[in-house]
Amino acid sequence: MLRVSANRGVFVRAVCVLAVALVCVMGTVQATHSHSENSTTSRHTCSICATAHAGLSTQTPASAPVLATAVLAILVAEVSPIFRPVTSQFIRPPPAF
Repeated sequence: MLRVSANRGVFVRAVCVLAVALVCVMGTVQATHSHSENSTTSRHTCSICATAHAGLSTQTPASAPVLATAVLAILVAEVSPIFRPVTSQFIRPPPAF
């Protein structure tokens, strides 16, 4: 059982390294690719150029409302109010204006 989990750890690490390498390679390709002179027309289609203009959806999905009711019972022990005597002894007198 221990041997299987060790092999799985190596596999996961290899997949992570390959994913990071793929991101680096694709970023380099997107930054360095170029086109011929006649590719500045409005009908120019390049999937690599299109990725720069593709936006990431930042909207959060709305979840369905929960229609189940639950009884909330808050059990609080009755607490007496805190007794704090008024202190009139100071280290120094208040400043005179």
